[in-house]
Amino acid sequence: MNNFLDIKKVSKNSLRKILDDARGRKNKRTNFSTLDPDRDKPLSGKLLVQMYEKTSLRTRISFYLAIRQLGGSTITLRPDEIHLNKNGESISDTAMILSNYADIFMLRTNNENKISEFAKHIKIPIINGLSPLSHPTQILSDIFTIEEIKKKKISSLNISWVGDSNNVLNSLIEASLKFSFVLKIGCPKKYNPPKKIVSWAKKNKGKIFIYNSAKKAVINADVILTDKVISLNDKVNVKKKKSFFKNFKIDNKLIKFAKKNVLILHCLPRGDEISNEIFNGRNSGVWQQASNRIHVQKSILLYCLNKLR
Repeated sequence: MNNFLDIKKVSKNSLRKILDDARGRKNKRTNFSTLDPDRDKPLSGKLLVQMYEKTSLRTRISFYLAIRQLGGSTITLRPDEIHLNKNGESISDTAMILSNYADIFMLRTNNENKISEFAKHIKIPIINGLSPLSHPTQILSDIFTIEEIKKKKISSLNISWVGDSNNVLNSLIEASLKFSFVLKIGCPKKYNPPKKIVSWAKKNKGKIFIYNSAKKAVINADVILTDKVISLNDKVNVKKKKSFFKNFKIDNKLIKFAKKNVLILHCLPRGDEISNEIFNGRNSGVWQQASNRIHVQKSILLYCLNKLR
């Protein structure tokens, strides 16, 4: 079995196999209805248990559809429905119960230690559906979308990130090393990426460049990615934080410094960090980006269960 916890913990070869499998499965679903299973039903009889400690729309639905299309089934749990950390049931005991009942577990959590503890004790594969420091399923799907739209390997493209430094960016930095692409990051100095991950990237010869200027970050960009500046769990002075990002909005003025056919991606939900004109414009790939979560997560499930072709 294989866990899928962080991009940096999965081999480059396995990441590429996941993307190739996702592409093949997507191409074979022409004229399929949403709940029609793939013809081979590779996960028939398998159960995915999902647990959400944070709100979710795309991850929740896409994992539900992913396991269903692979022939399996899923149960979704909320923290208020189970005994974990309430009446004294430990993570280790919960992990053993899940190991006996299910075939694979996906956790979306606001506690980095919790996902590490589950991984230590669980006897079935575990997937990180989002944690404070990582969002690996999102970024792998984004890479799939970039290569699908640009019809090129990401290693030949200039990738830019503009906006807040968060878990999505952390995973993007990890991916830049695995897939060998140039990554230019534009953010206010106060919101630079964590020193630990930047040091790791530089130590491993990552092509990472950090600018405290949105313009410098997007010059000659093939792709610009961003995320919401104020997330649902941000315990900050919203007005003050937004003031730092007033010059980091993705709009018509900014993208003039990128390539003419620059691709704009946003993992959603969105806020003031992107204009409506750009979000809904000809350069935007956000809806294709969102729908591709299903296809890539199908292949992540297969990877975890040693079922990749």
